[in-house]
Amino acid sequence: MTPSDEPKSDAQKISEDRREALRYALALGSGAAIASTLASSPALAQTAADNTLDKIRSTKALRIAVLPGELPYFNKDLATGTWSGFSIEMANDIAKLLDVKLEYTESTYGNSILDLQANKVDLGFALNPTPQRALVVDFTSLVFPHPFGAMLKKGLEAKTWADINKPEVRIAVDVGSANEAVARRFAPNATIKSMKSRDEVMLEMASGRVDCVVNALVLGLTAIAKNPSLGTYKILASPSVTVASGCAVRREQDKRWRDFLSVWIDYNRGIGQMREWFVKGLALSGVKPEDVPVELSI
Repeated sequence: MTPSDEPKSDAQKISEDRREALRYALALGSGAAIASTLASSPALAQTAADNTLDKIRSTKALRIAVLPGELPYFNKDLATGTWSGFSIEMANDIAKLLDVKLEYTESTYGNSILDLQANKVDLGFALNPTPQRALVVDFTSLVFPHPFGAMLKKGLEAKTWADINKPEVRIAVDVGSANEAVARRFAPNATIKSMKSRDEVMLEMASGRVDCVVNALVLGLTAIAKNPSLGTYKILASPSVTVASGCAVRREQDKRWRDFLSVWIDYNRGIGQMREWFVKGLALSGVKPEDVPVELSI
């Protein structure tokens, strides 16, 4: 039996099938569909010829914004210059599908939007779609709903917001943050302490001066990974409180780049690949796979 005759594993078959399907979709998008569009509207020919997807494939380069120190999404090895993290795993897979190389532009969450507008990058990761941002860039489909919950001291049990919405429960949050807004909306009856910084919030929790800390999942899990004595993290329900996390692209008339990414995201969420990459990114902060809540929808 030659190597080509050996039976392939299910994982290999799935990987090959999804790559073949996406390459087929790209071929259709750049072939008959575009030819039809240009034929029906000559005025769009210049715009379509300059679209991001065609440019990436012709230059063989995908330019992405990278954010130093923003785990679990981005991490740069200062010794080697190598990038890793959840968003880098995503970018690597997209680059493989398109048969292009990655080019990095160091940025920030806010500047990623500006970099897209200035045509410095082709794709921004880990961005929260907001109405203000949607006025100037396009967003892909949802990568995952980033849930809010609470870091709970040992011995404190809570499954819903009602469980901590009590005067005897002391909550710490960083002032002016989304964490504070969520706490005051969904646990208004609790005793809420607004601190100047996240470090002060963690100090309150570590010293036992508060019973819990309301924050988003990534912040809670990474803080506990650094200091397990802080307690446990729980996504709270009734209601489920989340902030969307997605990818942004430059706004252009031809939507094939955005639409391709949306299909790619939906597909990888559906087969569980997105969660695997996310858990791998969290591991860079010391978060164990078993500590990632099963309720996380990704």
